[in-house]
Amino acid sequence: MQPQAPGPDESSIDDRKLSRPSGQLRLLTLGLGALRIGPLLILIIMVIVVSIATPLFLMPRNLGNVLAQTAVIATLALGQYVVIVARGIDLSVGSCIALCTVVGATVYHALPGFDPITASIVTMLAMLMTGATVGLINGSVFVYGRLPHPFIITLATLSICKGLAYEISHGQNITGVAPAVRWVGATQIFGLPFSAFIVATIALILLAGRQLIWGRWVYAVGGNPDAAVRSGIPVNGVLVSTYVISGICAAIGAIIVAGRTNSGSGLLGDLGELDSIASVIIGGASFLGGRGNVGQAIVGALMIGVMRNGLNLLNVSIFFQLIVIGVIIVLAVESDVLRAHLENRFRVLQAARA
Repeated sequence: MQPQAPGPDESSIDDRKLSRPSGQLRLLTLGLGALRIGPLLILIIMVIVVSIATPLFLMPRNLGNVLAQTAVIATLALGQYVVIVARGIDLSVGSCIALCTVVGATVYHALPGFDPITASIVTMLAMLMTGATVGLINGSVFVYGRLPHPFIITLATLSICKGLAYEISHGQNITGVAPAVRWVGATQIFGLPFSAFIVATIALILLAGRQLIWGRWVYAVGGNPDAAVRSGIPVNGVLVSTYVISGICAAIGAIIVAGRTNSGSGLLGDLGELDSIASVIIGGASFLGGRGNVGQAIVGALMIGVMRNGLNLLNVSIFFQLIVIGVIIVLAVESDVLRAHLENRFRVLQAARA
């Protein structure tokens, strides 16, 4: 008998098989890391490109305008972020801004005999209560009305709030708001608009809330509602609270807008829902819930603010800006789909390697 030809080393074959998942895991880790920091990198690139395209962008006065304009978007985005993390959506925030500004201006003009401080406090409380009420209606009807999706009720309140704003104001612009409201919208501190500090305060509150039991519940409800119910989490209460927070953030945005324009109008806040949703999704949150953070929402808002300011400086049509935002939303959603696919593949490879 002739001796059998030596075959390949079985141990080396096994080593090569084991090395393949390890290499793929490294690639997937890099890909997921790039997707996570992608929005921040895109924001930095946008700032550089716009600065090169128009030197006016980096002027201190223009940067202050960018922050002031972005503050309203960021405020709405922070409220929208809480709703989207809980696997919901709030389409009423833009109309809620309009209603709150009209309510604030109307209340202020109904208090001619009050001193400025009292009138300001009453006006701002009325605006905040209006936003909270809209949020409470959204959350309660969605949860206790057993609606299949929050899209339905928030679309309805979008129309209702806008109609109420026009009805209360008789379709007119109400000029004049409380002194404190004007101060919030127009004051600068250390060269920065005061509204930017309001955004930072809201962000810090939400960051602190995430460390509380309520914050963990929001992520649990968004990640897996059925498991949250089985775990004894008060899902209904958590969902209602997210819409109330979104409504309050819209009211705070209304205070900033009314202060900047010194008016209340049904025209204010138009497309605010689009900007807020785009900010959250562009920042990296998921429509499927359970994922997202405060920093991502602010980065997304800054991206929209920088893009709009840059396009305005370059005299680009407002209609084209809407097209660009729509395309960015589509790309952001596709990025979310890709990230989910890569995460599933990552888990499979980890299991195979184990």
